[in-house]
Amino acid sequence: MKKLFIAEKPSVATEFAKALKVPTGRKNGYLEGDDIIVTWCVGHLVTMCYPEKYDERLKRWSLDTLPFLPKEFKYEIIDGVKNQFTIVSNLLNREDVDTIYICTDSGREGEYIYRLVDMMANVHGKTRKRVWIDSQTEDEILRGIREAKDWSEYDNLSAAAFLRAKEDYLMGINFSRILTLKYSRNVASFLKLDRAVLSVGRVMTCVVGMVVNREREIRNFVKTTFFKVLGKFENQGLSIDGEWKVNEKSKYFSSPMLYKDNGFREKIYAEELISHIEKIADENNREAVVLSNDKKKETKNPPLLFNLAEIQNECSKRFKISPDETLKIIQELYEKKLVTYPRTDARVLSTAVAKEIDKNIKGLCKFSALANFANNVLEKGEYKNISKTKYVNDSQITDHYAIIPTGFGNMNSLSKLSLSVYELICRRFLSIFYPPAIYQKFAIRFGIGDEIFIANTKVCVERGFLDILSPVKTEGEDDETGDNQNPEYIKMISSLRKGSKLMINSLSIKEGETVPPKRYSSGSIILAMENAGQLIEDEELRSQIKGSGIGTSATRADILKKLFSIKYLALNKKTQIITPTLFGEIVYEVVNCSISQLLNPELTASWEKGLTMVSNGDITSEEYMTKLERFVGIRCLNVKKLNNQYSLNAVFEEVSKEYKGMKG
Repeated sequence: MKKLFIAEKPSVATEFAKALKVPTGRKNGYLEGDDIIVTWCVGHLVTMCYPEKYDERLKRWSLDTLPFLPKEFKYEIIDGVKNQFTIVSNLLNREDVDTIYICTDSGREGEYIYRLVDMMANVHGKTRKRVWIDSQTEDEILRGIREAKDWSEYDNLSAAAFLRAKEDYLMGINFSRILTLKYSRNVASFLKLDRAVLSVGRVMTCVVGMVVNREREIRNFVKTTFFKVLGKFENQGLSIDGEWKVNEKSKYFSSPMLYKDNGFREKIYAEELISHIEKIADENNREAVVLSNDKKKETKNPPLLFNLAEIQNECSKRFKISPDETLKIIQELYEKKLVTYPRTDARVLSTAVAKEIDKNIKGLCKFSALANFANNVLEKGEYKNISKTKYVNDSQITDHYAIIPTGFGNMNSLSKLSLSVYELICRRFLSIFYPPAIYQKFAIRFGIGDEIFIANTKVCVERGFLDILSPVKTEGEDDETGDNQNPEYIKMISSLRKGSKLMINSLSIKEGETVPPKRYSSGSIILAMENAGQLIEDEELRSQIKGSGIGTSATRADILKKLFSIKYLALNKKTQIITPTLFGEIVYEVVNCSISQLLNPELTASWEKGLTMVSNGDITSEEYMTKLERFVGIRCLNVKKLNNQYSLNAVFEEVSKEYKGMKG
């Protein structure tokens, strides 16, 4: 009897065949050895049927046929891949095949791809085993085969996968049809289009909402101008910059003209303060007295490892490429056995992989750009204790651990950009074996009469992991080594004590203004989606927040790509900044007045959390499906009752003013 291995793509099937020593001379859609057959899907082979396959009358869109909530869902083989499906189906049902090894991508979508094929091929009487791997190295493939579990162990994951597809299908079909039927005439007329189809989805509509809401925050932002007073002080021939701050003894304490506690609303008051201080300075030999010098040691640990969202954000900043482009590059690296599986939410390693992490480090000794760093890690043996750190945590891993390098082969075939992304992953990986960066922070208070100036200075005294990360500093990023690395300067500020005196060199006014929120970039929107609509800038804080986001690591890039292609959102390819289009804002207004829940990131994330609960066995498919059908059904009935088309025209007019009268 023979064993059949089925992969998701031909390239992956080839790697399995090599590991299993199966001849790689292809037959028609599969490879065969003495007792092993290897075949492949080409991504999805099976899909859900459109409503007209249930009933021909449903081809015509009508309010009378909505909501569409089939009791049993129908599936069909995708046009263009029917030949490969036939090959796979025949192999799955071959009499001499007794065991099927499922080797599709190790995740919810990979599970779904195989289960659909198995269902449509009507497979019976075979043993099915699930291979779950984190990279495509030969060792990992053979380990995955050895440790393959019965496919029933993944039934909950499969249930969640089917539900995710049904959810997207029901929301997409019902909400897109009902909103198009109700409002397309208004939208088309306003935009001067022949027709307008309103595409609505559980995740994509929420993302449009995030971008539109951010754009409106920026539009409604009212700029405030303020004026700060700065002082330049001198000691031992070196200068220190300080900033005036109000205190209880100050002439301006509780003044209504203050802007916060370190500036003024009008320039005239800043000028008055300078005149006041100059007078005191002249009476005191132009000396300022040190009131305190608070010194604080700060330790900064290496960041956690990359998951897909983090590296998509990083590549958007560094290389100005979209999340979709980043995923393609990392998928290429994965298929060339250079990195682990990219579609992961985890930023840590598993205990099991931590025990053999020296193999990954040794591989980087052949990478000339990082060989010294890798050798240094091996020589010092720091990797031996990695399992006791925050970088290893089994409880934070669902399907896969973080993205890390697995080898050094196939490097010559990489483009310059792919090589740069690979190097980024390698540097982040090696950095966790390096010591923290140590900073010395100084908060110095100077007194001139009753007025106080404060100088905050941070200097790096031990670079630690920065030695490996700093060569790939993000464009426009602050220098992480601190303010002034001059040894003489560090010695001077360290020597300042209470009562020390400095010369007042000059006083000046700095005009500032409040700034609006930043627009989302293609990278920051991915992070915001991961964190259920919150754009959390702080890297450490992000790592502490664990929960279901909007979409998944595997789908977010495609969702953005679709929103750009249907022209709801616009992407500046040079800056990677995202803005809404007029069409996108009009769709936002339509949804806001009809099914506003779709614009709520927390609610959208709760659906994803529900799927995770199904996957974990916490709730049943039936419970989830009941909730889903109720949600879709009630919203459709509510939209039918609405009679707000006419009032929307005024809203469209208001929105269009922001686009300078250019419709479309």
